[in-house]
Amino acid sequence: MQDKLNSIPVRKTQWKFHGGLKLAGHKKQSMQTGIATAIVPEQLIIPLQQHIGRPAKPVITIGDKVLKGQCIATLKDPTSITAAIHAPSSGEVIAIETHAIPSMNRQTANCIIIKTDGEDRWLPSIKPVDNPTSLSSDTLKQLIIEAGIVGLGGAGFPTHLKLTAETKPLDTLIINAAECEPYITCDAVLIEEQADKIIQGIQIILHTIGIQHCLIGIEDDKPQAIQALQKALATINNHTIQLIQIPTRYPAGGEKQLIQVLTGKEVPLNKLPHDIGIVCHNIATVHAVTEAIKEGKPLIERVVTVTGDKLQQPKNMRVLIGTPMQDVLNECGYTESNDQSLIMGGPMMGIHLDSADYPVIKTTNCILVRKKQKQPVALPCIRCGECARVCPANLLPQQLYWYTRAKDLDRVQDYQIFSCIECGCCDYVCPSHIPLVQFYRYAKTEIWTQEADRKKSDHARERHEYRQFRLERKKAEDAERKAKKKALLNKKQGIKTPEQDSKKAAIEAALKRVKERQSEQAAIAKNTEGLTDEQQKKIDEVEQRRKNKLQKEKLNTKLEDN
Repeated sequence: MQDKLNSIPVRKTQWKFHGGLKLAGHKKQSMQTGIATAIVPEQLIIPLQQHIGRPAKPVITIGDKVLKGQCIATLKDPTSITAAIHAPSSGEVIAIETHAIPSMNRQTANCIIIKTDGEDRWLPSIKPVDNPTSLSSDTLKQLIIEAGIVGLGGAGFPTHLKLTAETKPLDTLIINAAECEPYITCDAVLIEEQADKIIQGIQIILHTIGIQHCLIGIEDDKPQAIQALQKALATINNHTIQLIQIPTRYPAGGEKQLIQVLTGKEVPLNKLPHDIGIVCHNIATVHAVTEAIKEGKPLIERVVTVTGDKLQQPKNMRVLIGTPMQDVLNECGYTESNDQSLIMGGPMMGIHLDSADYPVIKTTNCILVRKKQKQPVALPCIRCGECARVCPANLLPQQLYWYTRAKDLDRVQDYQIFSCIECGCCDYVCPSHIPLVQFYRYAKTEIWTQEADRKKSDHARERHEYRQFRLERKKAEDAERKAKKKALLNKKQGIKTPEQDSKKAAIEAALKRVKERQSEQAAIAKNTEGLTDEQQKKIDEVEQRRKNKLQKEKLNTKLEDN
């Protein structure tokens, strides 16, 4: 087996991205043990929106009994940006109500609350697929849709929407195994324990998309994970999947940064990886695809890193979606105190939580407990340029900051505010301790709000204009209908209207002119009988002069009128 491992090369990348930071990893404390399984909580709080896009629609009602793996909320349109939701355990639906959720943009969302029965009974209609490559791409895509899989790296984009080449044909699949944020190790431990399933998931996605080229990008500080992937690749004898080792530098796990490091290509501004023939998926997402297809298991749980400074037992846990974070923390020896802060995610891009009452959702990759740090007082910008030096998106953070402070949102957009990935590198190195990312988030929110207000205003104006058009059209139609009705009534009664009289008079006058002209021509023809050619020529000349004179008089009259 060691010979086979040696035959699987691990290529080192030859490219790099602009900026970035070398950060302390703090990863060893949660890697002391393997993946543990969290207990089934007494109550599950399952938000209807755990992904980018629109919330799913409930298909159950209060009082319904549900089984593990049963679909409880779904999507009507498979092309819409949303994802199905499933019951993580068996029990009874006791409420569908608004509840606080861990999110950067929204504070609350409608949630389905299930009181578990402790039996954890599976839905009997679960159907695994032994040979996924025997199925068509559409069938596999439909199974992924039904499983409710979203990107588990943090963004939560519905996976099925990234399995179709809409604009340009895809040629490369990139698997993100970088996991660059400090403290987070859920992907690394998943690779070490489930590398075979990950490679199977990659093969399923390659077959679904219809391409034959895959790059796995993994940081060089994960030797055990690299070895596990080598071992799994050695069993398939397939050279379409390449393992590439990249330097440990934050944020190497950013989508555009990883593409640049692995391929040397840069995703253009305001474009997506699809536009250059590349699609990216996270390691945990690929693992979820395997479980959905080969085991018939929808996305009802995920591996979560539970770590921090004052936890007795930091570890990675397989947690049911909807489990209250307090229950998860209690299993790791958490003691609440006023000098601690909770973060969902890593210290750089994570969401700060005010309590542990939030549920674990599909995009919860880490629950971090840290000692509260006093926020230093922000000082004036000294224009040192450190923020621009470390920006991985190659932006000008200083200019973005100044224009955001001035609320000049047009200039902010000119400097590509939406290319900012909010990685926090600029905050980290700023000697004046300016919370730059907060300014950028504010600017984005304001732009989105103004855009929404503009759309509402345009919609209201269009509705008003269409209403005015409908009223005028109805008025004209009513008038026309009344006129036709009156004309029909007059016709039946034999009454002639002024319009009819004027039309009749015009017709009679036109007939009279025609008859007079015919009489004149007949008289001329009679008088010209027996004339010589010379006499006829003189008569024609006189007639032509008469016509020219009449035409000139008409022209003069017309000019005078003008």
